[in-house]
Amino acid sequence: MSELEGKVAVITGAASGIGEATAKLFVEEGARVVIADMQRERGEALASFLGEAATFMYCEVRQEDQVKGAIDLAVERWGRLDCMFNNAGFGGALGPLEDIPVEEFDMTFDVLVKGVFLGIKHATPVMRSQGSGSIINTGSIAGVTAGRGPLVYSAAKAAVIHMTKTAAMPLGESSIRCNCICPGAIATPLSANTVGRPDSLIAERIEGYRHQQPIPRPGIPQDIAELALFLASDRSSFITGQAIVVDGAGASGVFWADQKPAYKTHRPLKVYNPDLG
Repeated sequence: MSELEGKVAVITGAASGIGEATAKLFVEEGARVVIADMQRERGEALASFLGEAATFMYCEVRQEDQVKGAIDLAVERWGRLDCMFNNAGFGGALGPLEDIPVEEFDMTFDVLVKGVFLGIKHATPVMRSQGSGSIINTGSIAGVTAGRGPLVYSAAKAAVIHMTKTAAMPLGESSIRCNCICPGAIATPLSANTVGRPDSLIAERIEGYRHQQPIPRPGIPQDIAELALFLASDRSSFITGQAIVVDGAGASGVFWADQKPAYKTHRPLKVYNPDLG
């Protein structure tokens, strides 16, 4: 039996990158999926490729009615909602702190934080009525440690992580789980700055990704989709309130390749002898 047989999911930002890989994997594992995204052409093409198990809905996650509409569509079409994957995002405001306009700060938090809040808000009543459900939010290692992303983006992702933990407390009483996936350097259209352009361009821009973590390869969307599958499935029924990092150990400490050579080679240990001074 497939991992998600009979389950229904809404995935925001599902037309490309992590969301697309997750939608494909979920359908492969028996789920039915609402592809909620602003990229209409890609979203409709993906829904067509996945067949009757998927449908596309235009969704801008800053707009409450559109987030609610995606959830309503899942319930109307398939009768339930088992997984809400709040995945949509973008890089947000860039530049030195003192140069960032307030409007760009607000837009970054609207997409990355309010969008997650709205997904949790409108998934909760449906899941409470069922007595079960899994909410998954996309965080980032930039929200775990400083220096891994733009300032406002990093602060927003830190907010997503704490919102996940805070929401998990009351939701747990209804057997609703709420977890956060924190990707590292993942080769997606967003990270490669190729949104709206052919996916083939990603390969030309990710060579440096293999050097950003101890595991010597770029992270790929499938790496995140596999964890999302686990969190959406019954295998993770006792896991909630967690921010799980998927980054090849990139955020675990000082990158090993940058360590001083003295720390990488063995030197005989000299035991102190008080008699010899």
